Amino acid sequence: MNDSGSKGISYTAGFFMAICFTIAGTFLASMLSVSVWPLLTGQSMSTFSEDMRNPAFSGSAKIIQSIMALVGFLLPAFTTAYMLNRQPGRLMGFTPAQGTVKQLGLVIGIILLGLAVSGSLGYLSHELPLPKSWTSYFTGLETKYNEQVAGIIGLNSFSDYLFSLVVMAFLPALCEEALFRGVFQNFLSRSTKNPWLAIIVVSLIFSIVHLSGYGFLSRLFLGMVLGAIYHYTGRLWLAVLAHFINNAIALTVLYYYKTSGKDLAAAMNENEGNYWGLLAIPVIIILFGALKKARPDQPK
Repeated sequence: MNDSGSKGISYTAGFFMAICFTIAGTFLASMLSVSVWPLLTGQSMSTFSEDMRNPAFSGSAKIIQSIMALVGFLLPAFTTAYMLNRQPGRLMGFTPAQGTVKQLGLVIGIILLGLAVSGSLGYLSHELPLPKSWTSYFTGLETKYNEQVAGIIGLNSFSDYLFSLVVMAFLPALCEEALFRGVFQNFLSRSTKNPWLAIIVVSLIFSIVHLSGYGFLSRLFLGMVLGAIYHYTGRLWLAVLAHFINNAIALTVLYYYKTSGKDLAAAMNENEGNYWGLLAIPVIIILFGALKKARPDQPK
């Protein structure tokens, strides 16, 4: 994440430019989706919300998801980075896939333990004594989201599962990490000179935009883990890998449910868990200490 090739625009300005480009990108992606959806399905946009939850249109829904990720997240990220630097990929942390085997092993260990913590935080969110109005609202959000995800991923065959790994696991990991870590966190960290402030603020934004009440704490924690991986390694591909592992495991569990004859939306609505995963937090902290020391360009 060096400054070579800078065009002289401040990172503070770049942070707010990225917000504007993301809003514009999301609008453009929505307009493209409105144009493409009737061509793909022959359906009217008046039933778009219902059709997106219909497994019969899962292939078309995956294309729409790809458009939203590429145009709404990845395009604004690279556009902003290009406005600030002649080497946008390097600025964002898309350096060659160099590093150490130790780094790779530590990142995989961190994200796997992080999944245990995330599961416990999700369980905790359901157990909190929230007002009834909040509970009703959060349940509605969760049900709608789960029905949409179940309709999009389909998972009717092994080939569908492999395709879903690309569209629903890898593509979101790549596009979201490029924007949230490679641009937002990167620029905010550089402008404030406070990496952890940037990690926390961007993780809050990351969790909020997913529009999940019960999933807020889990995604906040995931965002902080991904942000710390990016901060301590300086390599965006490691954050993308960790994010992909998280998505791929969730998708694989859903594929297992589907092949077992379970309804996906109902399976995702189940609230089974415990607090044991929280015991992994100290181990994750230790692993991050080792990850910091494992950085090849880290002064010894």
